[in-house]
Amino acid sequence: MSRQLSMDTVRQNFWKEEYLREKMLRCEWHHKYGSLVKAKQKAKAAARLPLKLPTLSPKAPLSPPPAPKAVPSRASSPALEAPIQSEMYPVPPATRALLYEGISHDFQGRYRYLSTRKLDMPEKRYLFPITTNFTYGWQLGPPVKQELVFCKMCRIESFFRKNGAFALLDPRDLAL
Repeated sequence: MSRQLSMDTVRQNFWKEEYLREKMLRCEWHHKYGSLVKAKQKAKAAARLPLKLPTLSPKAPLSPPPAPKAVPSRASSPALEAPIQSEMYPVPPATRALLYEGISHDFQGRYRYLSTRKLDMPEKRYLFPITTNFTYGWQLGPPVKQELVFCKMCRIESFFRKNGAFALLDPRDLAL
C-alpha cells in the first residue's frame, strides 16, 4: 500500500488530533484498569511457582505375593520355554550378515537385508498375527503366478459386458 504524499495542513492536523486522542484513551484505560491487570499478573506468577509436596515416611515393605502352584504342562517345545521378548522370530545369521555388507545406496546392506526378509512368508517371520490385517496374508502359501491370456480379443470379450452398460440383462447371462 503506497503512502499518500499529498499532505496539506488540514490532513496533518487531522492525524495529529487522532494520535493525541488515542494517546489519551490509552492513558485513561491504564489509569482505570492498570492496577487490576497488575494484580492478575501477580496472581498468575504465584500460581506458576512449583508446589512443594509433603514428604512421606517410608512404609514397611509389603510381603511378596504367594507363588502360584506349579501346573503340569503338556510337552513343551523349545520355542515356548524361552520367555517371549519379541513378536518376531530371530533372524537367521546369514540374513543378518547382509546388513553389514555394503551400503543401501549400492543396493546392498540394509536394502538387500530388507529385500531378502520381505521374501519370507509372514508366518516364518512372526510368532502370531500382530494386527488384524495380518490375517489376510497369513498361511496363504507360495504365490501362484497367473498366466495372462495373450489373445487381445479374448481379454476384451471376457472383460466387457456383452449387452452394453445400460441394456437389460439377457436371460442367457443370468445364472439361475
